[in-house]
Amino acid sequence: MHLDARPVAILLLAATLLVLAQLVPLPPAVWQGLSGRAMFAEAAAVSGQGQPWRPLAIVPGAALNAAASLIVPITILVLVMGLAKRERSWLPGLLLVLIAISMLVGLLQFAGAGFNNPFVNDTPGQVSGTFANRNHFALFLAMGCLITPVWPFLGGRRSGWRGPIALGLVLLLALTILASGSRAGMIVGMLGMAFGLFLARHGVKRELRSAPRWVFSALIAAIVGVIVIFVLISVVAGRAESINRIIAVEAVDDMRSRGMPTVLEMVRFYLPWGSGFGGFDPMFRIHEPFELLKFTYFNHAHNDFLEIVLDGGFPALLLLLAGLAWWLLASVKVWRSGSGFDNILPKVGSVMLLLILLASTVDYPARTPTIMAMIVISGLWLGDTRPKPHGSSLPRGGQYL
Repeated sequence: MHLDARPVAILLLAATLLVLAQLVPLPPAVWQGLSGRAMFAEAAAVSGQGQPWRPLAIVPGAALNAAASLIVPITILVLVMGLAKRERSWLPGLLLVLIAISMLVGLLQFAGAGFNNPFVNDTPGQVSGTFANRNHFALFLAMGCLITPVWPFLGGRRSGWRGPIALGLVLLLALTILASGSRAGMIVGMLGMAFGLFLARHGVKRELRSAPRWVFSALIAAIVGVIVIFVLISVVAGRAESINRIIAVEAVDDMRSRGMPTVLEMVRFYLPWGSGFGGFDPMFRIHEPFELLKFTYFNHAHNDFLEIVLDGGFPALLLLLAGLAWWLLASVKVWRSGSGFDNILPKVGSVMLLLILLASTVDYPARTPTIMAMIVISGLWLGDTRPKPHGSSLPRGGQYL
């Protein structure tokens, strides 16, 4: 498996430079001419202080923290590209191990065990696994629903003992997503499972090539039926928190809808250069209307596309569009490249990024270190679009974990 890191590296470098550019001090005349800075200049004038050189980011400490957070994707990029071909083939299995560990922590939380991390801004009693946010946790599990069905067949191998393990893991992942209470996670989970089963169909057909043709359809129906039955049992038993929350309207959802007009107004107010990366919380407090005041705070816009434009203005919007364009073009290329297992990981990478994009319309998963790492890995898989010999597979000793 040969990985082309150039698209991911270029986008990551551009994002890093964009954040660092917001930390460069600007002359007072230039800074005061930027949108949204007049109120701060007036406050300094009233206090009798001189106008210092300031960076574009209104909250420089937050922008510095945003720049420091990019060490995670940069490190993952360097580490993955430093792996040998055989070592890179272990990545799908290693990711499933990490996802399974997070799932087990979530199941323990669901069973009543206390795993609340005092160093993470989580909600006590919430089923969120190794994450602080159940939506991010459910997205992580949804990626597992995508990878698990294809994992037994990677490298052109027969499924063997991996088949039953994959079936059981998919079922556990689906039930844990339901238990998490994440409605967005339920949607991306269903999509991940659907794409995973679709991508695994050729491997299943190969396993059943000596059986009658109807066996394949019966097996797929049986797998789907088992999952549906367990989901229904979970619903009847009152353990499907995600479905329960579809019916109930929570305060956090009301806050998202009530706060959206303010967020849109902030985006307009700080264009074309943005207010600075990482500073949404203090900036929202400045613009927060009286009727939205409460004891908790609104930490993010819960629509990462809007927040990126708010933070970085038109330059960030252009970079976002460039990333989306690369993902779309590369996805079209890999999905048109054939249906064999030689190009399965590029398709998995394409869908993983799709799940993250969908989740980002209602939350901010890409701001967490684990999802940052998954973005880099999926981007590297998607970038592996160079043609391969027909029927090629990993050599003996280079099998997928």
